[in-house]
Amino acid sequence: MVQVLEKYQCPYSDPFPIKIDPFEFTISGETLEKWKETNKLETNISAEQAFNKFKEKYQISNTDIQEARKIMGIRYLLVQNGYSSTKSVQISKSITREAVSEFSESSEKFAGINIVVEPVRQYPLGNLASHILGYASQIDAEEYETRKETYGQNDLIGKTGIEYVFEEYLKGKNGIKQLDMAVDGTTTAEYVSKEATAGADIVLTIDANLQKITENALSANIQKIASGGFGQKFNTNAGACVVMNVNTGEILAMASYPDYYPEDFVGGISEANWAKYRDNASKPLVNKATQNSYSPGSTFKMVTAIAGLESGTINLQTRINDTGTYRKYSDYQPKCWNRSGHGYMDVTSAIEQSCNYFFYDTADRMGIDTLAKYAKYFGLGSKTGVELQSETQGVLASKETRAIVHPNDAYWNPGFTLQAAIGQNDNEFSPVQMARYISILANGGKQIDVTLIKTIRKSDGTEASKEEIDQFVNKKLGLTQQNNDEGIQLNQKNLNAILQGMKSVTSDGAGTAYATFRNFNISVGGKTGSAEAPNNQTHAWFVGFAPFEKPEIAIVTVVENGGHGNYTAEVARDIMAEYFGMNTQNIEENMTAVPYIEIMR
Repeated sequence: MVQVLEKYQCPYSDPFPIKIDPFEFTISGETLEKWKETNKLETNISAEQAFNKFKEKYQISNTDIQEARKIMGIRYLLVQNGYSSTKSVQISKSITREAVSEFSESSEKFAGINIVVEPVRQYPLGNLASHILGYASQIDAEEYETRKETYGQNDLIGKTGIEYVFEEYLKGKNGIKQLDMAVDGTTTAEYVSKEATAGADIVLTIDANLQKITENALSANIQKIASGGFGQKFNTNAGACVVMNVNTGEILAMASYPDYYPEDFVGGISEANWAKYRDNASKPLVNKATQNSYSPGSTFKMVTAIAGLESGTINLQTRINDTGTYRKYSDYQPKCWNRSGHGYMDVTSAIEQSCNYFFYDTADRMGIDTLAKYAKYFGLGSKTGVELQSETQGVLASKETRAIVHPNDAYWNPGFTLQAAIGQNDNEFSPVQMARYISILANGGKQIDVTLIKTIRKSDGTEASKEEIDQFVNKKLGLTQQNNDEGIQLNQKNLNAILQGMKSVTSDGAGTAYATFRNFNISVGGKTGSAEAPNNQTHAWFVGFAPFEKPEIAIVTVVENGGHGNYTAEVARDIMAEYFGMNTQNIEENMTAVPYIEIMR
């Protein structure tokens, strides 16, 4: 058998931990000691002595040491995996057609050997949506111990992403095939005694084409910033982007850069590929849209504005004189980014020109408790419940969280309120949280449930109810229902004033994203942000929605150490152009096209 596999260069399993020429153990340390103990070998036995012990144990009479070693490897594999007449062991996979032919034509020489055709998990779109889909790989020993009744030792199981969360739906149920065998192990007959049940189809809210555009736009933007394409270079190689339906909370696209290839993990990841992912400082296996949180900077200012208006601290006619430096407190006097000051501003113009001073004063008047209350209404500092593992909760600056984050310095002083007002201090939120926040702003203040799941179609033709899906996800991920509204009813006039300021960011010459959207055919509401981060970094944000008159989508982009928020506005512009059909020209329907469906498992 081994000769045939080697003849056609087919890889095969050989876990025996001794190699020859020269004799050496391939394992060491505690692993080697445990192996010797398990196999009842002396602690000081040499590799050659151990080899001869196994040769005698397996009754291998072949005098050719090379051939004896090959036989020993297969025998060891069979013993380790508990081979019997009712339990098979996989020796090789993905063998060549020539090897299949030789085994089939000479079956009498290979008693007990069966060639089995198995479905293979493939990702035909490569790395597209890798952080959403996740990956499946061979079940490990710990997983197998708890799932012996439904899984075999060689089965694939979801490890991350949708593959992990909905594994129980995707897998289906195994059938039973009964085999009649001769005494030499040859199969003489087979029949199905229990039909297998196919797994369910998980239908995502993701638009595959929009997902591709989003990933490409984010990647291109990061590379442009890193190369100095905007006039100044920033050392960046990571970021995230989320596109959300503002009315339903459905995620239409979600990108995290850099990403990875799920297919690398299917058959067991190679050392080279694992090292490539593990040692990459930009952490390609981390979904930065849901698992990382960042200070939001000026993109938080709409929260401060709505809190001030709704609490009655300010009104639509309130004008605050920005003198450049906020001097109320002798021990902390922060400056506006415009060091000479903007002069008198109302809430709309303060958002348009991102006037720090206006929001310092507004927050100082109302206090941190009121600010935190309205931030919670927009879901900031709490998980969205998106159907992916390890979602971060983020951190919302408040007296309560300061006691947790800074237990040795829990006192809240007024300067912290000023910092929180412009999205600094302890404030850190994930891009998907920020997308929910902007969606609620754009849809008139309506709470939404963030989701990646359109529906689940079971093999019997029925669909899982939303209640069933929610209960399953909450149990799988350990989530609890959260109520963020706190009885708040937002005044539409106040919202309109804030949204008008966001529109001016993209449409007025003084707006920080005007240069990106000045010739755009659709009106956009937006806000840029440059947030200070550890190690002298500045994270770059753009948040926006469109169309302004009747919002459909919200887009949030963050680039780690991207320098300036206006740099990232290009990502949103390119995604909006695709979503609203502005890239479509001379479409001709292909009447010969074949429909394509990707089967997850």
